[in-house]
Amino acid sequence: MKAILGLGGNIGDSRQNLRLALDALDALCGTKLLRTSGFYLTEAVEVTAPQPPYLNCVAEIETSLSPNALLGACLGIESVLGRVRVGYKSPRTVDIDLLLYERVTMESDELTLPHPRLLHRAFVLVPLHELFPDGTALGLAFAPSLAEVADQKIVKCEA
Repeated sequence: MKAILGLGGNIGDSRQNLRLALDALDALCGTKLLRTSGFYLTEAVEVTAPQPPYLNCVAEIETSLSPNALLGACLGIESVLGRVRVGYKSPRTVDIDLLLYERVTMESDELTLPHPRLLHRAFVLVPLHELFPDGTALGLAFAPSLAEVADQKIVKCEA
């Protein structure tokens, strides 16, 4: 099955942390990294205290892992790369969000698919549009939401 992941970070060498996270995803058993968007710089959103900007990207993978197993693997990669959960929306070395999983819609305490906020965030939609220029990813039509996030500042960076 195919899945779309959103990656970001704003502590330490974010570029290197994203590369290491992508390599770790590609090394997961039964998982192959198919393609990634470029890297994008954005301000932290929905935070109460100032934070450094985030470096973000989106990745498409093919995996035999279930959505919950993939989520667990992503949490493990975050931990290995130094992510410490000290509070909601706190700065982080790396964050890996499972955004879409082919043909799966679900809502549980651990995981909601599609990701409940993906259509409201430029740092997801702009890189997603780079990978899926027709505005549809794994059956989700996201193109209409691009106009709604046009006021969110996002800058493409060198990978």
